[in-house]
Amino acid sequence: MWLETACAALRAQKCLELRYDGYSRVVEVHAAGYSKDGNAIMRVWQVRGGSVSGERSGWKLMRADETFSAHLTDEASQAPRPGYKRGDAAMDRIVCQV
Repeated sequence: MWLETACAALRAQKCLELRYDGYSRVVEVHAAGYSKDGNAIMRVWQVRGGSVSGERSGWKLMRADETFSAHLTDEASQAPRPGYKRGDAAMDRIVCQV
């Protein structure tokens, strides 16, 4: 379900709004898949929102088991952002990517 939502946002070229690490965030999905440990993950560009690190925008790698209430917005995604590389090395298996 979670990867389907991430891939739907990518295909529709829309931003995804979610709760992650206790913060509301708006992100642009660039890739979604599985880590070498089998965790569902996604590479995103965070457009706005909170962050444990204090970085409110920029590249993030997010785990599905730490993500809550993800849904598509009407906001257009600007993906791919500068610096994005297809074939994300953090992913053992990629389900969808820009």
